Amino acid sequence: MSTKTNKKMRQLRHVRLRKKISGTPEKPRMCVCCTGKHIYVQFIDDTRGQTLAAVSTLDPQARAAKLKANLGGAAELGKLAAERAKAVQVSQVVFDRGGFKYHGRVKAIADSAREAGLKF
Repeated sequence: MSTKTNKKMRQLRHVRLRKKISGTPEKPRMCVCCTGKHIYVQFIDDTRGQTLAAVSTLDPQARAAKLKANLGGAAELGKLAAERAKAVQVSQVVFDRGGFKYHGRVKAIADSAREAGLKF
């Protein structure tokens, strides 16, 4: 009998993915995490272990816009994330989907960030 849960399988996929990608100061890692209630996006420089910019549905600006953890909220959060990245002079990123499948909210974040000017 297998004891692997969906969460454990996602964590295994994330570890496998992180072996291949890493963020640098010129091209930080855009890390996405989607939970049932919230969505988090961070721009991380792995060489220094530093978060350059971050945005989530818990952010005051996102709360003012009443963003939720659905497709519409994900698309708006992707635009907001791209604006925050541009504010710290980041134009190119490496996309880290965090072990999540590339569809739905994760895809909406990526597509709207591309439209807002980030290069993956």
